[in-house]
Amino acid sequence: MKLDEALPILKSACNIPFRDLFKDHPEDLLTNKGNVGQLLLKYIGLSLDSALCDFEDGELKTNKTHANGEPAETMFITQISGIIDELVAPTPKRFEESNLYIKIRNLVFLPVVKDSKDTGNWYFLNAYHIQAPVGSGLFKRLESDYYSICEQLRTHIETSPDGFIHTSSGELIQVRSKDAKDKSGKYHPIFSAIFNRYVSNKNHSFYFKKEFMREYK
Repeated sequence: MKLDEALPILKSACNIPFRDLFKDHPEDLLTNKGNVGQLLLKYIGLSLDSALCDFEDGELKTNKTHANGEPAETMFITQISGIIDELVAPTPKRFEESNLYIKIRNLVFLPVVKDSKDTGNWYFLNAYHIQAPVGSGLFKRLESDYYSICEQLRTHIETSPDGFIHTSSGELIQVRSKDAKDKSGKYHPIFSAIFNRYVSNKNHSFYFKKEFMREYK
């Protein structure tokens, strides 16, 4: 499915309580944030798979927000454990060829109002379609952030007392830790072939900062 095909469906899903939008919605929405996105994908007729992007030509994201539209948290984009060496190489992978850019070049995001303890009262505030074609103003800002973050990550590895990567931020995006313990109670460390060692004791991911949602909604 193309993103443009889904956009009218997504817009029509806004401002409808989840109890009406998603019949028999699962009660674990409060503890499993990922369920909201999964429910939405099923709602528009997409299957849950491991493809890089949700649509043939774009990505779907949700993020927690307040009723006045103020973002309540940053917005997850993609994990970096599998691409760490593309980021920390002396010459990082070109931004326009990166997984990050492929994920965000054509994006629709829906802020979710979760002010109620009753998940049935939650609702999508709006659907925002954001595009960043090569050479556009947004593309250049994200590109600048990407290369700055790559440099920060490499510097952390080379100079931090623990030799690990740490939170690295640009104007609109950042990399920070995102991980959960497995069944054995362990996190998922990141190994770099370039440095031939672990460069983090936890997984990390790219996120949109709140500044992005404030500016592009």
